Amino acid sequence: MEQQTRAYIWALAAVLIWSTVASAFKLTLAYLQPIQLLLLSTMVSSVAMLVVIAFQGKLKKLHKLSYDPRRMMKYALLGLLNPFIYYVVLFEAYSRLPAQEAQPLNYTWPIALVILSIVFLKQKVTSRAILGILLGFVGVVVITTHGSVSLPDKGSIIGITLALLSALIWASFWTLNLRDRQDDVIRLFAAFSFSLPAILLVAVLTTGVEFSSPEGISGAIYIGLFEMGFAFLIWNRALKLSKTTASVSSLIYLVPFLSLIPIYLLVGEGIRITTIMGLVLILSGIILGRYRS
Repeated sequence: MEQQTRAYIWALAAVLIWSTVASAFKLTLAYLQPIQLLLLSTMVSSVAMLVVIAFQGKLKKLHKLSYDPRRMMKYALLGLLNPFIYYVVLFEAYSRLPAQEAQPLNYTWPIALVILSIVFLKQKVTSRAILGILLGFVGVVVITTHGSVSLPDKGSIIGITLALLSALIWASFWTLNLRDRQDDVIRLFAAFSFSLPAILLVAVLTTGVEFSSPEGISGAIYIGLFEMGFAFLIWNRALKLSKTTASVSSLIYLVPFLSLIPIYLLVGEGIRITTIMGLVLILSGIILGRYRS
């Protein structure tokens, strides 16, 4: 099989996995509190990443990392940002909003990345970037107001704020990792495993760590294995196989649209036309605002 064809297959596999996670979040949060879901899924993801590291023969690289206190401190701090803060905020947003709203609002992170690049990386402000940001903003308004002139209720406003904040947190995490050349699996394992003590402490002090729901446990295992772990590795595999990053990166725009299918079939949400309209506006803004480099 041609290498580029294999790259597309790997990329589509990651896209299909990511298309299920909005529904997995919403369904699992019916049985677990956000911090409980984060604790279980992070534990599963950490164990899975360690198995992958061992299978790939990278345990020596991981051991070598333990002799680099500066880098270990960096990953400990990054772990507080993601998965800890990022997923707490994201899960709280999903617990307050319909999945068809939380998912596209979280997907504004590339627009947030453009804004961060302008503010902190001193990227040149172009008319395309400004138009992209404005389109994304209009898309957010269309989704959150359902096309109405009235404001959402207080609970929805909190959820909307959290969903948009999660996009900003993810964009910040992405920016901080731009120049890190550490192995992807090791970096992911380090950040997730370092975050576990803080997540466990918060869970003990708030909701407790007793898990009695089989549905909640199975959902957390699925999210930990696929959303937090294997999907990223599969996507990185696709990028490495592809002749150019652009050849497969455009497939990522299928995720929010494909996500609507399980949201409708599994979660049972009726998909609003304003969700689709807002999603088109947000993705148009993302495409317009992208930088070549």
